[in-house]
Amino acid sequence: MDFSTKTLDAKNAVTAVKTGALVVGIYENRKLSKAAGALDKLGAISAALKSGDISGKPGSTLLLRGVTGIAAERIVLLGLGAEEEIADKSFATASSALVRTLATLGCDDAALALPFDGVKGRDLTWTIRNVVLAGRDAVYRSDTMKSKKDPAPTGVKKVTLLVPASDSVTAKAALAEAVALANGMALTKELGNLPGNVCTPTYLANTAKKLAKQFGLGVEVLDRKQLQALKMGSFLSVTNGSDEPPKFIVLKHMGGKAKDAPVVLVGKGITFDTGGISLKPGLNMDEMKYDMCGAASVLGTFRTIAELGLKMNVIGVIPTCENMPSGRATKPGDIVTSMSGQTIEVLNTDAEGRLILCDALTYVERFKPAAVVDIATLTGACIVALGHHNSGLFTREDEAHDALANALLAAGRDSGDTAWRMPIQEVYQEQLKSNFADIANIGGQPAGSVTAACFLERFTRKYTWAHLDIAGTAWKSGAAKGATGRPVPLLTTWLLNQARAKAARA
Repeated sequence: MDFSTKTLDAKNAVTAVKTGALVVGIYENRKLSKAAGALDKLGAISAALKSGDISGKPGSTLLLRGVTGIAAERIVLLGLGAEEEIADKSFATASSALVRTLATLGCDDAALALPFDGVKGRDLTWTIRNVVLAGRDAVYRSDTMKSKKDPAPTGVKKVTLLVPASDSVTAKAALAEAVALANGMALTKELGNLPGNVCTPTYLANTAKKLAKQFGLGVEVLDRKQLQALKMGSFLSVTNGSDEPPKFIVLKHMGGKAKDAPVVLVGKGITFDTGGISLKPGLNMDEMKYDMCGAASVLGTFRTIAELGLKMNVIGVIPTCENMPSGRATKPGDIVTSMSGQTIEVLNTDAEGRLILCDALTYVERFKPAAVVDIATLTGACIVALGHHNSGLFTREDEAHDALANALLAAGRDSGDTAWRMPIQEVYQEQLKSNFADIANIGGQPAGSVTAACFLERFTRKYTWAHLDIAGTAWKSGAAKGATGRPVPLLTTWLLNQARAKAARA
């Protein structure tokens, strides 16, 4: 689905817009939006409301044909809710219903004359992004590996957003951001949905190289010998049982000044997680192909910010490997030495994400980062705590970390890709004590997501850091099984907000 913007003004009235379907909003109180009122010269829309053919509830729709005095072939009435100051949830519901309706029409193009600036507490950028993401999600197909592809999307292919002349510049910028975000989310979903025998560590490395070539990014891929030279014993311990070679990907988008400290995104890239010797149950183990969704979200975010030409220095670091059982695999009770020099007693080989991330978090010290955010499908305990609505956000409790947490939480609210802050406190570190090493890799069942974050925190004390546990939000199970593309919207919005704030200070 392709999107564009068009200006409405005195010379280009909504009645003169030539399109297969013109979409206008109505309300539950039988009031018409401004655009709907302009089209209602002979009362066709008012009559539809009075007849009860459409309720005006969010997402309700009604198709009108043969309306005289307008250039459009059809009018689609879209319910926006009870209030003329539209609730964001009502607008989101309406957007989703609209794209389903557009898919049923027998025309190729549509124009939306909706009150994009009328959503309570939201700006034009949010409403345009909401429509674009709903449209792109509706046409997304996870059929890459099918010999017979899913039916191609039908109905409307081109959508024009009609905006006042005063909003033209803002709308074009918002549309560019929305399309770039949709492209990044599509890449993240595609990588997540590919099977583990296709999306291997090498595949992720090649994806990074393709992005670098397409957008002029810097890229470096470290192999086993280089990781051994760096003394990444913790990361390498996870790779022991697999025949797939590990990769350590470093991707650089240097859009800021050379002297500017970079933001670093670290993504967990376990391309398949059997649990290793601590083998997982067989039920739903196929979903462990999604254990690289942290890595996929970093690549998707880079796809987005590179397309937008973000004026910031951002570095992506992706440790990626498989976690497999074999005669070479790390065993429960083994002790490994991390890049930081800290020794780790591996009590459970299924707590492997933290073992690869801790060496990556030590590695990023060399960049002298302004902030580091790691993204990982880290714990089932986070799903127990937060379900599938919010990602878990963990940081230390001090002024710098509170500011980072608040910025990430705000970006989640802005984008609809929400997170919830969880505690990191010294008292939880007690659960990670080992009699035989500096630290154990698990802390028992209580507060499992917290102790996992506390483990990572020990390797991040030289910079400002946050951890996002996306185990409950990166993919869906059941009939709707598939990667969601989260948290690319949160990360992208956070980076854009940071870039704007910096530009405003300059």
